[in-house]
Amino acid sequence: MIDPRAIVSPNAKIGKNVTIGPFSIIHDDVEIGDNSWIGPHVVIKGPTKMGTGNKIYQFASVGEDSQDKKFHEQKAYLIMGNDNVIRECCTINRGTAENSVTKIGNGNLFMAYVHIAHDCEISDNAIFANNASLAGHVKVEDYAILSGFSMVHQNCVIGAHSFVGAGTGIGKDVLPYVMVSGSGHEASVFGLNSVGLKRRGFSDETLLNLKRAYKIIFRQNLSVNEALVQLEVMQKECPEVGLLITALKNSARGITR
Repeated sequence: MIDPRAIVSPNAKIGKNVTIGPFSIIHDDVEIGDNSWIGPHVVIKGPTKMGTGNKIYQFASVGEDSQDKKFHEQKAYLIMGNDNVIRECCTINRGTAENSVTKIGNGNLFMAYVHIAHDCEISDNAIFANNASLAGHVKVEDYAILSGFSMVHQNCVIGAHSFVGAGTGIGKDVLPYVMVSGSGHEASVFGLNSVGLKRRGFSDETLLNLKRAYKIIFRQNLSVNEALVQLEVMQKECPEVGLLITALKNSARGITR
């Protein structure tokens, strides 16, 4: 299953039923889990550990050194889960500091030319459309969608089930469940991601409660602390509001409004 024209280090750990295409290069300290498919002209550098069932298309660069100028050959990692799809020409960098990690969960889709910078953390089932880019230390939560050519500033959090419009520059955290869009760093919130939530099986009652929560945060001119008081009451009847509470309490950069 390994093309004779590929270069695979004898120190790499290759699982069962793994395909590696022609002219791909697998460096030392790389682990590829069972049933993975590595296309032609892919470069994977370590320390990188990949789970099972991942699929990486041609010309992708996975596990390359951090682009941070503080990086000086420290032993930093890329840890990837299972069943991720990495399309053409994506670039995914390892962490920066000694023993730091860029972490990718399960079931994510990275379309062509996506860039994931050092020390990012991506949960499960996120979608990155063509040319979406993350700067360092960004966190992307479950089922978030980043449209084409969207950009995220360092240390931002993109909340679960949120949607970022095409060409949007994100300079502050995006709360769970919301849609944001805008040019440059002038992103604004444009309502609840109702279509996405319905597709994921959220009930009509839950959607009504989340719409109420949205209005509390964005439409009633409340401070964050004032909004939190009302949201914590709502959480008793709608546990899904808990994601909004956690995001508001933990936000270091402020939220996109």
